[in-house]
Amino acid sequence: MSSTATPNRREKPAAKQVRTRVRNGGERFWGHADFPALPAGAVSQALSRLSHAGELQRVHKGVYYRGRPTVVGPSRPERLTSAARASRARLQPAGLTAANLLGFTSQNSARGEFAVSAPASPSSLAGARVFAGRPHGRESLTDSEIALLEFLRDRGATSDLSGPATCARLLELLADRQSFARLAGAALDEPPRVRAMLGAAGEQLGVLGRPLQRLRASLNPLSRYDFGKLACLETSQSWQAK
Repeated sequence: MSSTATPNRREKPAAKQVRTRVRNGGERFWGHADFPALPAGAVSQALSRLSHAGELQRVHKGVYYRGRPTVVGPSRPERLTSAARASRARLQPAGLTAANLLGFTSQNSARGEFAVSAPASPSSLAGARVFAGRPHGRESLTDSEIALLEFLRDRGATSDLSGPATCARLLELLADRQSFARLAGAALDEPPRVRAMLGAAGEQLGVLGRPLQRLRASLNPLSRYDFGKLACLETSQSWQAK
């Protein structure tokens, strides 16, 4: 995969924005929906040019993939992940797919594990494990933020790290205050255990104000929650861990 293609000196601003985001975006899929503020025609041309330059791989019509360098050449998208991107529904990482994305495991599910807000699994993912009916409030989150919510749903069970190392990695991922605020808002539609674990992590990180207050207020004070591998969070007991 080349990353040294020389841009045309007359390159339009929209094309430059697309190129810059693709080069800085790491290994992932790209399509028109990733550039909602730019003209669709300009996005199509820019993605096509990056494909011809070898910086992107065309997967489906309007869908491209940027791999990572490996000893045998650029990585390629898995078949199921490609099918996921081709579906109309937004596919969210779940299970081992989420844990792998976040750095908790090097494993990958053979079938692929995803979540969708739609009430039923897309037909293009017949071979994958798909959790349907997830909250629509997730739609404004990044894939990594959604993966964090799924990881909390699983109580950290998909992590290959020790309990303390899992908690340390979780805190590292939640350290950005703006991201935490977005997650706290979306978590109000998640199961109570997710809100409790997120609140415990936030308190340990020193988060103050409305995000933490809303999480606390959303919990039944008489309930207790199984934190699983995340019971090692320092403030787990004050957030009603069993």
